[in-house]
Amino acid sequence: MASERSSTAGALTILPDPPGPPTPIGLIAGGGQLPLAVARGLRQNGHPVHGLGLCRQYERELPRICSTFREVGLLRIGSWARILRSLGVHHAIMVGNVDKARLMHDPWRMFKNIPDARTMVAWYRHVRHDRRSHAVLAAVAEELDRDGVSLLDSTYPIPDQLSSPGVMTQTRPTTQQLADIEFVWPILSDMLRLDVGQAVAVRERDVIAVEAVEGTDRMIDRVGLLCKARGWVLCKGARVGHDRRSDVPTVGTRTIKHMHANGGRCLALAAGDVIMLERERMIDTADRLGVSIVGVPVSRDRTGPASSVHEIKYAGFLH
Repeated sequence: MASERSSTAGALTILPDPPGPPTPIGLIAGGGQLPLAVARGLRQNGHPVHGLGLCRQYERELPRICSTFREVGLLRIGSWARILRSLGVHHAIMVGNVDKARLMHDPWRMFKNIPDARTMVAWYRHVRHDRRSHAVLAAVAEELDRDGVSLLDSTYPIPDQLSSPGVMTQTRPTTQQLADIEFVWPILSDMLRLDVGQAVAVRERDVIAVEAVEGTDRMIDRVGLLCKARGWVLCKGARVGHDRRSDVPTVGTRTIKHMHANGGRCLALAAGDVIMLERERMIDTADRLGVSIVGVPVSRDRTGPASSVHEIKYAGFLH
C-alpha cells in the first residue's frame, strides 16, 4: 500500500511504497554528501542505481557509486523522465542542493540549461506565482509522474541517518539549554507552519535569530555576530506534513563545526524529521568539540515538544 503524508496546504500527498530489490531506482542528484549517502543506501538494499547528475552540481565520486550515470541539464525535466524510462526505471529519488555560483560560472550554461517544454509547463502551472521549495518539488514530481516516473521518500534508503529521540551525544545539555529548547520549540513550530525557515537560535530564552532564505549556515554566521556569549542552542525541524520526496532538513559534521566556531553548544533536532549526514562521525565530532545533540520528540500537531525537560533528560540515558 502507498504511504500517506499531508502537505502544508492540507491536501493529502500519496507517496508510493518503495519497490523491492532488485528493482532499479533512479537518483536525480544535486550537490553535497546526501546523494552519495542515498546511492550507497540503495545499493546496500539491493537496488541498481541509475544516476542523473545535475550539470556542475553533483559530487565527483557519485558516478562510481551508480550502476549507470548521465549528466543532465537542471531545467530539462522532460529529458530526465525519458532517460529513466529508457533504463526501465519507474521510481526515483531526488536529493542534493543546487549551487547557483557554480551554475553561473559555467560558460555553456545558456545551452545546457535552456528549459525544455515540460519544465516550461511546470513553471507556468505551478511555480510562476509560488517559488517556495515545496511548490517547485510538487511541480517536478507531477511532471515526472505524468511520464511514468514516481518520486519516492528520499529518506527511505537511509533510515539510520535520521535524528532519534533523546540525547545522542555523551556531552549532556545543560539545564538552561533544555529549558531553552522547551521555550523556543513552539516558536519554531510557528515558523515552520508559516514556511519561514527550519531553524531558530536561542540563548537564555532570548531568540537570537530565525532562519529565512539564507539557509542554516549563514544563519549561524549571523548568530555568531549577534551573540558573543557561548552556549546558545540551535533548534531545527520540519513543518507539519513535510513532503519527504525532497528538501528534508539536513545537518552534518560541518554544521557542528560551524556552530562551535560561532559559540553554539547544543543542537536540538525534531526526532525522525532531520537527516544527520554521516551520523556516527557527526556525533563523534560533537563530543570532541563539547556540543550536545538532542532529539526532541514532537507532538502530532507540532505545537510543542511531546516531552518535558525531565523526560528529554531521561530519554537521553536510553539512547
